[in-house]
Amino acid sequence: MRALLLAAVWLHLAAGVLLTGALFMLLLAGPPTASGARRWDRATMRWSLLLVLLAVACGIAWLLARTAVFENRPHAALEARAVWHAAMDTWAGLVWLTRLGLLTVLGAFLATRADVEQKWNWIGARGEALLLAALALGLASASSHAAAISPGTASAVLADTAHLLAAGCWVGGLGALGLLLWAACRDAGADALPYAARAARRFSRAALIAMLVLIGSGVMSATAEVDSIPGLIGTGHGRLLLGKLAILAAILAVAVVNRTRVLPALCAPGEVERRRAAQRLAAFVALEAILALAVVGLAAAMTLTTPARHGDPSWPLPFRLTLDAVSDVPATRWRALVGGQLAVIGLLGLIASVVARRRRAVVRIAALGLVAIGAGIGLPPLAIHAYPTTYRRSLVTYHAGSIAMGMAIYREQCARCHSPADTRGGTRNVVGAIAGGDSTHHRLASDLRAPAVVRRPAGELFWLVGHGVPERGMPGFESRLDEVKRWDVINFVRALGAADGARAIGPRVQIDRAWLVAPDFAISMGPLAPGALRDYRGQRMVLLVLYTPPESGARMAELAKSYNVLSILGVEIVAVPTRASATAIRDLGSSPPVLFPVITDGSADIVAAYRVFADRPHAEFLIDRQGYIRAVWRDLAPGGSSAVGVQSQVETLNEEKSPPPFPDDHVH
Repeated sequence: MRALLLAAVWLHLAAGVLLTGALFMLLLAGPPTASGARRWDRATMRWSLLLVLLAVACGIAWLLARTAVFENRPHAALEARAVWHAAMDTWAGLVWLTRLGLLTVLGAFLATRADVEQKWNWIGARGEALLLAALALGLASASSHAAAISPGTASAVLADTAHLLAAGCWVGGLGALGLLLWAACRDAGADALPYAARAARRFSRAALIAMLVLIGSGVMSATAEVDSIPGLIGTGHGRLLLGKLAILAAILAVAVVNRTRVLPALCAPGEVERRRAAQRLAAFVALEAILALAVVGLAAAMTLTTPARHGDPSWPLPFRLTLDAVSDVPATRWRALVGGQLAVIGLLGLIASVVARRRRAVVRIAALGLVAIGAGIGLPPLAIHAYPTTYRRSLVTYHAGSIAMGMAIYREQCARCHSPADTRGGTRNVVGAIAGGDSTHHRLASDLRAPAVVRRPAGELFWLVGHGVPERGMPGFESRLDEVKRWDVINFVRALGAADGARAIGPRVQIDRAWLVAPDFAISMGPLAPGALRDYRGQRMVLLVLYTPPESGARMAELAKSYNVLSILGVEIVAVPTRASATAIRDLGSSPPVLFPVITDGSADIVAAYRVFADRPHAEFLIDRQGYIRAVWRDLAPGGSSAVGVQSQVETLNEEKSPPPFPDDHVH
């Protein structure tokens, strides 16, 4: 069924592109005067009507196949109720209905034989047809991957619309231009040769503009939908995009030959030479059109794949390039620096060779040599081992429950070979374990909190935990721990990696220094519906209080008294007892009344996760509206975490002019 869906999408998109381009080419060429040009004009209009019928038929096939895929039942394509639901109750279906209506109106308009003998009647009829075709084609962006991008939906849809329309004017125009040139180089249409030559020159200029629009809008769309090199070469969506770029490069090469060699020959003095040039140009244009339709096919396949930004890349290379290797091994910095400088000089030489008047070939060869030498010197120090899962996204969110589970798994599975880890992650001899991969990192990684470990992508840690490092004596845990548990361990490792830096976060907020992500957790209070810490993002700050009765009694009473003031400032207090108790709220007493949430279920996981950052009987964490820990109070000394002290830090955060973006809920 997916093969049928792909075929329907491809033919539907190709028909829309060819239709738009054919009508655009008619207007670009202008009203025909020669008999051969008029025959081409009428033939193009007939072909346009057939393309409308093909687009409608393939659109219906697309709706039926999509219904079957959406329902995950092949027979759903033949069920009127399922098809009606797909057309009327989904956004893609409503967009499809709108486009089908435009194509129907266009088909009726093309089927009507209007009087176009006068110039302005001809322009009006062709212009109206082009407008309807362009609207039907451009509206496809409203239900594409671009429409699902947030934020920035409007700009993404506009970029995708521009991409489609530019492709229509260029790719579709190739087919119509090829037919015109082929007709002009034959005896019956020889009188249309000047008309065809003029149209080809106009199309050459228009195609250049369309190509620039295609490149610009394509870069914008790729940035939004692919976002990274791993997504580009490690996902099906990204590889399809690479295929498009490869074919596009071939098309550009053919276009350059057409523009520089074949097109000028249309102005040759002899008619025989001009007709031969038109014949050659028609062949080249046909080749461009065939390659362009292959690009359309790859674009259709991309619409049926998950965008690379949301996919899990499978890294195909045994290495990756990173500046972290240079940071960890200062002795190799000079190689990267020298290699980079040589490569830059080589690139400048290549640019200079474009404008050089003499010895251009020598300059170009020397510049390429410098680029190659610079790459050979500078790239090896930047290369470290990589694995298929290096850039894989975690299945488990960065959650207090996951961190606590990972801590327990580490103590049970890893402490027998490595030193036991307390809540602050005191570990040693992790050289042959989590660091893994290459000897440089083995030498540098002394524990789980070492920079060489912290900077590794989570996907690499996932691979090493699952497959082990046999040459270092570390076994793989793929058979003993399922994926979720392995990601739990990695969440714990990430928390450990942040522990040392967290100690530098004190009771004073550092402006524009948000980096420590607050692990999410469930806020469960007896019979009330549970919530989550992330529910406060974008709305309120949170003062998370880990308290131990009775030592924290006075502080909790102070917080209860100041709750109204802090609430007005945009702060919610969430209290978590370090010793789980179903009567935690009652134990705090009724005077002063405690009006802020007090966790009654799941407090043990929250305490275990946050004590990685502050291992004290009483600790308070000020979490900003984006979800970062910005201040930490670790003691109950007089004045250490008074309500006035908390209030002043809240006011500091309220004055922050450039709040950080929301953190990702998955470790990377």
